[in-house]
Amino acid sequence: MTQQPSLETSRLLLRPFTLADASDVLRLAGERALAATTLNIPHPYEAGMAEEWIGGHEAAFLEGSDVTFAITLRDSLELIGAIGLGIAAQHARAEIGYWISVPHWSHGYCTEAARAVVDYGFREPGMNRIFAMHFARNPASGRVMQKIGMTREGCLRQHILKWGAYEDVVEYGILRSEWSR
Repeated sequence: MTQQPSLETSRLLLRPFTLADASDVLRLAGERALAATTLNIPHPYEAGMAEEWIGGHEAAFLEGSDVTFAITLRDSLELIGAIGLGIAAQHARAEIGYWISVPHWSHGYCTEAARAVVDYGFREPGMNRIFAMHFARNPASGRVMQKIGMTREGCLRQHILKWGAYEDVVEYGILRSEWSR
């Protein structure tokens, strides 16, 4: 596939990011409350970071190492988050990662987007396993993983150093054979 697809759900359009999204990404990802719940979003989120991040998406998709979608509301096209798969093709596995802007928490958007991306991951790149991790102190992210059919596989104690504190990380996974049921 030479061009990243878009995915539609009942309420969302998941599409490739464009540089026009950079100011929204800076504003949304720049919220401390959001950064505090993620493994990879820094705080402060500085000017230029969004452009650099978006700028790498197309090449990563073309080389088959990553696919990243902008999560937008289908009716208004408002950007509310991001979701993607980090792909290890040699092992037919991918790690799903996501974030939703703070005002859109607790509306089921992340679960809806994650279902669509897991379906995509098993259908298009043909993954055998998709996994995800969340901070143990962020059980809402774990509930998303449970709702999309993932199984809790374990806790990696003090696995991540975030803002000077060691964080426990909980891992979930789903296999192709479980998804196809």
